[in-house]
Amino acid sequence: MTEQIQYLIAALQLASQDALIALGIAVVFGIMGLVNFAHGEIIMLGAYVLLVVLGLPAPLAIFAVLIACAFVAVAMERIAFRPVRGSSASTMLVTSFAVSFLLQNGVISTVGNLPQTPELPGILSESFHVGAVRIQYLQVITGALAIILAVGLTLFFTRTTMGRRMRAAAEDLRMARLCGVDANRVIAAAFVISGLLAGVVSLLLVAQTDLVTPQMGSAPVLIGFVATVIGGLRSLVGAALGGFILGFVTVALQVYLPVDLRDFRDAFVFAFVIAFLVVRPQGLFGPAQERV
Repeated sequence: MTEQIQYLIAALQLASQDALIALGIAVVFGIMGLVNFAHGEIIMLGAYVLLVVLGLPAPLAIFAVLIACAFVAVAMERIAFRPVRGSSASTMLVTSFAVSFLLQNGVISTVGNLPQTPELPGILSESFHVGAVRIQYLQVITGALAIILAVGLTLFFTRTTMGRRMRAAAEDLRMARLCGVDANRVIAAAFVISGLLAGVVSLLLVAQTDLVTPQMGSAPVLIGFVATVIGGLRSLVGAALGGFILGFVTVALQVYLPVDLRDFRDAFVFAFVIAFLVVRPQGLFGPAQERV
């Protein structure tokens, strides 16, 4: 029983992290219909900003990373995506890939391709015991952040004027503009939220892996996209739930697959995703229920 609880805690940590990544992607897609594959590079840049500000007190360092990620996200929208906003979905998708490659190779040419190891506070790797169960502080922090941010986003979208405008834009951006909604402000707000979520994920990834590399955002953005597809592309609730499902499936396969098959865990994960989408191609929240 202790071992099973230990696996459950690990699954909750990974699922919470996947949910945060999926939320960052879903916020932008809900407004623009854009799958921003450069979201992973925002995560990566946040990690490099953390390397620069590590000497500051922890609250200031965290604040600097979050602000930097939000700034990069807004600059990305203003410079790269706004000029092609009226173009086809394929044009915007290619633009997101171009921005991703540009940022990644820009970092490689500037600071190199070698992994860097930051010196983080030791408490993040420490743990405590509840009975026979060992729990890391980082696991508690990750789960708590996922809950707080999910609740915060829900309140933002339901209780604030900007949140309601963003929901209206997600329903029909053209009609929202005709009703007086400032599309530029709404889309910029979506990118700010996406950037802040990317900053949180960046901090969690660095704390978990103790590594910073130019490619560190590539795998998370793919996981976030898959989780968003599982949940339903225009649903924040679905994106979060898709992240939790993907995290639990990943940990379950890592635990229960035979040892000689564990190297193929990701293949089994994507086989599960394919099987799920064959049964329910619209995701958990189909077209009739797609809501921000």
